[in-house]
Amino acid sequence: MTGSLSPTARVVVNGNRDASWTCRPAPSDVRDFHRALPGYAPTRLVGLHEAHGPGSPRVFAKDEAHRLGLPAFKALGASWAIHRALRERAPAGPVTIVTATDGNHGRAVARFAREFGHRASVFVPDGVHPAAVRAIRDEGAQVTHVSGDYDTAVATAAAAVGDGILVQDTAWPGYEDIPGWIVDGYDTLFAELDDQLAAEGIARPGLVVVPAGVGSLLQAALTHYRSTTALPGTAVVSVEPESAACVLSSVAAGYPVTVATGTTSMAGLNCGTVSSLAWPRIRPGLDGCVAVTDAEVADAARKLARLGIDAGPCGAAPLAAWNALRAAATDARLPPDTVVLLVTEGSAANPGPGSYRLEA
Repeated sequence: MTGSLSPTARVVVNGNRDASWTCRPAPSDVRDFHRALPGYAPTRLVGLHEAHGPGSPRVFAKDEAHRLGLPAFKALGASWAIHRALRERAPAGPVTIVTATDGNHGRAVARFAREFGHRASVFVPDGVHPAAVRAIRDEGAQVTHVSGDYDTAVATAAAAVGDGILVQDTAWPGYEDIPGWIVDGYDTLFAELDDQLAAEGIARPGLVVVPAGVGSLLQAALTHYRSTTALPGTAVVSVEPESAACVLSSVAAGYPVTVATGTTSMAGLNCGTVSSLAWPRIRPGLDGCVAVTDAEVADAARKLARLGIDAGPCGAAPLAAWNALRAAATDARLPPDTVVLLVTEGSAANPGPGSYRLEA
């Protein structure tokens, strides 16, 4: 895949991709932990049946609309990170789990803080939809509004943690253990994909399209597909809003770049700074980046709804990115019968300005 993407304003190839680079796999006990949680079940893999003739890519969506009672994969990272943080600290009684969020991460943290017998304090920036705030409060969390963007909310949460435990899904120098555990938690999603593809007689995907906010899920994908135990040959591409393309801008520059963010229906991807833990994986391991518009994800969400997949703007972004790659004729450059995987999430996850619940 490296070199097959055409650099444009919205599709950028990673010139620093190193095909020889590998990393250690995620811890082996993560999936066992998730399997032991009440209500755990693998989310479904759905064939989109978009073939255009013999040799065309086969496209599948990993439908994350129902994950441990929440509408997105965030439950995997939050549950494992809180479990690990509590194991390290071994508190004598209830503590406050603190985080900043643009929606769904905060809800997941609040859910598992409560289920594990603790409190949650969640900081939200400007632009978070009232429905997302209400969902966090309904999990029993205290919610505090922060005037400013997501990065400002993260800084405010970190300063306010006190005797609590900060469970943030982005890292910076000096704060990397817990964000790393969140990333480890997401590996369960990709381990499930391995099993589901094997059941279809598929050894590995040819292309995986992953939504990227600060890059934690993207880091998990790169760890999985670039690990020393992975089969080679899987390309990984990120997708972001045009108005908050910090990964694309960083890849284009060759170093981490903070971008100003705007208003987008993709509220969960409205992030301006790449996680310091994700960047060392992104620079050598990511094949390319795509930026998409709100209109494109709205169209993609309607298409997914017609196929029986409930996806909001963030969840529809990978299909919008795949459509952009096809429009650039990138799919024609893929090997025949390539398997394409799109990671989605439900419409109830990260509602943002102009969000919608689409019917078929």
